[in-house]
This record gives sequence, structure tokens and C-alpha cells, in this order.
Amino acid sequence: MKTIIAACSQNLSGSRASIQTALRTLLAVPWPSQRDVGSALQLLAVLQWVLSFLLLGIVSLLLLIYLLFTSLWLIPVLYVAWIIFDWDTPEKGGRRLPCLRRWTVWKHFRDYFPVKLVKTHDLSPSHNYIIGSHPHGILCVGAFCNFITGSTGFEELFPGIRSSLTTLAGNFRLPVFREYLMSGGLFPVTRRAIGYLLSQKGTGNAVAIVIGGAAESLSCRPGVTTLILKNRKGFVRMALRHGAFLVPSFSFGENDLFRQVVFEEGSWMRSIQRRFQKMMGFAPCLFYGRGLTSCHSRGFLPYARPITTVVGEPLAVPKAENPSRELVDRYHELYISALLKLFNENKTKYGLSESDELHIL
Repeated sequence: MKTIIAACSQNLSGSRASIQTALRTLLAVPWPSQRDVGSALQLLAVLQWVLSFLLLGIVSLLLLIYLLFTSLWLIPVLYVAWIIFDWDTPEKGGRRLPCLRRWTVWKHFRDYFPVKLVKTHDLSPSHNYIIGSHPHGILCVGAFCNFITGSTGFEELFPGIRSSLTTLAGNFRLPVFREYLMSGGLFPVTRRAIGYLLSQKGTGNAVAIVIGGAAESLSCRPGVTTLILKNRKGFVRMALRHGAFLVPSFSFGENDLFRQVVFEEGSWMRSIQRRFQKMMGFAPCLFYGRGLTSCHSRGFLPYARPITTVVGEPLAVPKAENPSRELVDRYHELYISALLKLFNENKTKYGLSESDELHIL
């Protein structure tokens, strides 16, 4: 009996010693620093944004189709009925949720790159504005962060101005994704939607349009600044019809966020991209960024590169309900001149050299 008791005591003593050793080892492990925690939150903020824009619409559509063949079939039926009833809402002012702009997650999103907004001139609340956003890049990070979230202080820099951003109309045909876009202040890039914002919402509205669109994303690569703008005149015509001032803006660093496989003009892959773009409204790009676990691995997340969006001087535009071609061409040329001036005055401040030029196609 004494032998058994001694053995048990020895085992208990050994267990206590093991537990104490384990606790000491655990306490000796350095806790994540505030910087490490901040970096993790920034990475998660960017991850949820990328997944939302790339997968939310498709996943929601597939889920609704799946539910149709289950006992929960009534849910997709009622939601489809709601979409039919609510079909025109995106083009009639949408359903913006101001609280969404103030989400803390957008501050972590901003700090990941980081993104900065620079003001060069005041915007009077007594006018409406069309802000041309350049370049398109792959995912329009600068335009989204500055004109949709409140993380870079747009409302503080331009008091009395309500900013919104336009995107492909097809995005508002995807279930759930359309609600997500509208809640943030995104609208279809259509005449009807832009006209509503500039005519039915009073003054102090700034509608940001990524003018280069899908075609410009095909030319997106680091070290090259090419804009698709020469034949893009619809935004000028809309500005003239509503008397909205034109404002150029440029996001320095936007093209550095991803690496893209660029196919030469005339190649069969380039022709496939062009055809797909005409049919679907966007171009399929073969691009990659950093991985989730390491910035040295390849993945679908953007690289952490600084983005500085500079908002230029507003160009006063007269109101003409039926602007002539000559009038449109005149203000289109004035806009391009203002954009070139903005680029040249700021390029050396935000990562480019004096010899870098802005190519406009």
C-alpha cells in the first residue's frame, strides 16, 4: 500500500511540474504586439472586401438556386418577387446607409495600403459635380475607399458634398450583392441613374465615374499609366445636360496593386478579352497579388502599396439640355487638359518621376 501511495504522489508531483512547465513556456511566448494585431485586422479588412466584390453576387445566386429545390423554396421565391418590385431602385437614388460609411473596418482597409485623399480646391455645395476617377486599375481601390467609405475624410475635406460612385449596371442584377452595393452608395453607370442623382437630389452631389472602365483594366500594369479617354465623352454630355461641374481626380499607385498578364494587341487572347468585354460589360483579366499568409507568396489580395487620390480643380460647365457635338468636344478637351495638368503637377510628389507621362488613348 505504501508503495502505491508513493507512486501516486510521484505521478501527481510530476503532473504538477509538467503543468507548471507548460504554463511557464506559454507565458514565455511573446504576445502579439499592437502592430501585429493592427496588421492582421488590415489584412482581414481587405480580404472581406475582395471576397465581397468577387464572390458575394455569384455565391448568393447559387445559394438561391439551391434553396429552390429544398423545403426553404419560399425564401428565394419571395426574394425574387422583391427584386422585381424593387428593380428600378438602383437608378432612382438607391438605398444608402450612412452608417456603412463609418464602419471601423474601412479604417483598417485604408491603413493596409495606405490610401490618402488630397484636396487641391474647394467644391461649393451650391453645385453638382461629376468626378472623373483615373485610372481604373484592377479593382478601383482608390475610388472605392475615397468616395464610398468615410475613412479618408471626404466629408471633412469637402463639407456639404455627398459623394457616390458608379459601377457596372450588371452588378445590380445579382441578388444580395445589389443590396450591398446600394447600401454603400454605389449606383449603376447609366444615364438614368446619374441623371437622377444630378437632378432629383438638389445640389451638393458629387458622382464619381471611373471613365476608363473595363477596357482600361486590360492595360493596367505597374510603371505604365495609360487611360482610355479620347472617345469617352458621355460623362461630358451628362455634365452639360445637368450643368454639373467636371472635376478630374487621379489615384497615384492604383496600377501597382496587382500584377497582370498583358496580352499584346492582335493576339488571340486579347481578342477573347475584347469579345467577352462587349458581351458581359467587363474584361476577364489574368492578374495576381499577394497571398493570405505571406506578402512573398502569390494570391488574389492586392499588394500593400500607397495610393494617393488627388482631386483637382472643378471645371465650370454651362447647362445645355441638348448639347451640340462641338460643345461636347470643347469641354472634353478642357477636361483632358485639366487632368494632364493635375497629373504633371503631382506625379513627382507621389512616386513617379519627372519623365513619366500620361498616355491617353
